[in-house]
Amino acid sequence: MTFNPHDRNLSVFHHPVLTVLVDDSKSFIDSLAFQMDAARGVITFTDPREALQWIREAYATRFPGFLPVRVTHDDLTFLTERRTVQLDIDRIYRQIHDVNRFLQAGVVVVDYSMPQMDGLEFCQALQDLPCKTILLTGTADESIAVQGFNHGLIDRYVKKHDSNMVERLDQEIEAMQQAYFATLSRTLRELLTRHSFSFLSDPAMTERVRQLTARYGFVEYYLYPNPAGILLLTAQGHATLMVIETRAGLLTQVESAEAYDAPAALIEGLREGRLVPFFWPGNGMYTPACVDWEQYCLPAERCEGREEFFYALFDLPRHLLQEPVVSLQSFLADFSRNPDALTGRKRP
Repeated sequence: MTFNPHDRNLSVFHHPVLTVLVDDSKSFIDSLAFQMDAARGVITFTDPREALQWIREAYATRFPGFLPVRVTHDDLTFLTERRTVQLDIDRIYRQIHDVNRFLQAGVVVVDYSMPQMDGLEFCQALQDLPCKTILLTGTADESIAVQGFNHGLIDRYVKKHDSNMVERLDQEIEAMQQAYFATLSRTLRELLTRHSFSFLSDPAMTERVRQLTARYGFVEYYLYPNPAGILLLTAQGHATLMVIETRAGLLTQVESAEAYDAPAALIEGLREGRLVPFFWPGNGMYTPACVDWEQYCLPAERCEGREEFFYALFDLPRHLLQEPVVSLQSFLADFSRNPDALTGRKRP
């Protein structure tokens, strides 16, 4: 998982998605798919109209309908001005139980020169969807691609006959995957950063999460609501919770611990910012149920951003997830064996 160094915010979630390749030359597209990163799910089409139909059906049937926002009305009057917005933040990380998260057509790569429909027409037909588009161009098509980019019809273009085309395309796909999740989560992030999740828009914490992702090989992450933090997954589906506290949050923990006559060492460690707790038997706070409190605390790592953050990485107890995790590794194995069964594609 790589990131755009110029994006200083965290998406609310990020996971691998499908790359859709569309080119009327079967030999070219098969060769390209073979050379691409084996850890990336790829689906190919030689017919642009079939590709458009599949992408639209995939968004209609498999896309999770994100954001996790529900608008409710006054039960008696249904007046517009009495609408309220409810956030089901748990839905964000519960995607880890759904294989469909890996089947989103997040990035579409399409050749410009095709007899049925050129690449710009194809991309224009997708403009109401959140997927990102990359246009493959021949030498003679480059000026057309520039115009398409300038007019917002495409997100990137790559020269088809460059010697390093596959490497360049892989880089652009990675960048567009990040842009895809930034687009999906922008509105929700703006709502959440005003409340308990300010770290989502803090450049220092953004950089720290990305460093940890690279260091430990995490391939997906999700906002986690209680305690506030980031749920990180490896390709094998191992879940690690990065609990993130502020100074004010730790003082709230101190108040709760004092109310239950917690051990002095725990209270002092929390007050001084030396410990980060994950009291899962106590629903986030210390209670007498948290016997042997040391097993629920880790030494605090500190990150100074717009405010002072304290964090630690905990192995998430499996029983807290309730359902099995669908890992990237298991998805890729199933996808390589029978992609049509997973994607719902019907071949003639």
